[in-house]
Amino acid sequence: MREAIRDGSWLTAERVRMYALMIAVGGISSLLFVWFTGPTALLDRFGRPIGTDFSAFWTSGRMLLEGDTHGMFDPATHFAFQYKTFKDPYVDHYGWHYPPFFLAVAALVATLPYVPALLAWQTVTFAMFAATIRAIAPRHRLVFLATLGFPAVIVTLGHGHNAFLTSALLGTGLVMLDKRPLVAGLCLGLLAYKPQFVIVLPLVLVLGGYWRAALAAAATVVAMIILSTLLLGPEVWIAFAKGAVFTREVILEQGTTGWQKIQSVFSAVRSLGAPVPFAYAAQAIATLIVLAALTAMNLVCADKRLIAAAIAIATLLATPYCLDYDMTILGVAIAFCLAYAAQEGFAPYEKSLLALVWIAPFVARTGMGATGIPIGVLTMIGFFAFVVHRALRSAEVKLTLVQNWSAVRG
Repeated sequence: MREAIRDGSWLTAERVRMYALMIAVGGISSLLFVWFTGPTALLDRFGRPIGTDFSAFWTSGRMLLEGDTHGMFDPATHFAFQYKTFKDPYVDHYGWHYPPFFLAVAALVATLPYVPALLAWQTVTFAMFAATIRAIAPRHRLVFLATLGFPAVIVTLGHGHNAFLTSALLGTGLVMLDKRPLVAGLCLGLLAYKPQFVIVLPLVLVLGGYWRAALAAAATVVAMIILSTLLLGPEVWIAFAKGAVFTREVILEQGTTGWQKIQSVFSAVRSLGAPVPFAYAAQAIATLIVLAALTAMNLVCADKRLIAAAIAIATLLATPYCLDYDMTILGVAIAFCLAYAAQEGFAPYEKSLLALVWIAPFVARTGMGATGIPIGVLTMIGFFAFVVHRALRSAEVKLTLVQNWSAVRG
């Protein structure tokens, strides 16, 4: 048994197909049952809007189309609009936590009625995500099926969230850095719609010498800020700042979303009863360790695919605000690891570890809720440590071979 786990022989192609199909069919069937057994066409069987968090995007966009440029940043105003939309005073409400420039996407989505908008949003963004994974690891025949059955995909579909878009922008940006740096910079700049996920990007762009991509990313962010200010007025940033205080104090620090849903070091420490300053300190230490590891990988010129995988994982570990649907980004990291292994072979225990990471979003929330153990966070830490170790080890071996070859020629 131990040897099978070590060499990954238990993870056959047939088992990959079976597990992926089971989760895809079971997950989608469960979602359809929940959605279509509700009291109305817009509410699921638990009295929540179909697609839950998507209701925040759609209603924010609808508010903007109706001329309200600031109301979505005020929870009371936004929630009142949701009550009116779903015609139920007891419906669960979901907040808007994004910079003003993301309202352009919300408004575009809100031009459609709610259900068609949800279907279009999920279909288009999932296609972007699947195409990104395929671009990273094109040689793997099972990659699309494994992507479809990736538990994080089911979690994202259930929430109607933007994790497909986030993962596609990050993955495309990373895979395009060498080939098309301006496109890469554009994608990474657009990722600023979720600012908590860009913490590590400036450092890695500088360390990697990707100056054109860095300038393109910066220009993209500046352009979005200027355009949204011109269209919505400077007051929108004041409203955004006030809304951000609510997000930080109520959603993050008080954990009203639920500690088991937030997959971060901060949340794990807070769930144990630690005070807010201590949790922030723990998160800061984790972030600094992640940045130091990325720096080391770049200094030794580690393989760029492993660096990209580490960046994807670090994007999640470096922020205090990461929910279980955001673990869709792990699909990007897995794909880069597969691309590297296709050429260099799998390391001991790597196949089993990738399988563990693949299934982690399925158990992260429920597992932590039942046991108090931050399964998702621990899995991501282990995955990051493995990728960093393999990258540094491979770079060390490569350097030794070069030195030996130089000595032979000398």
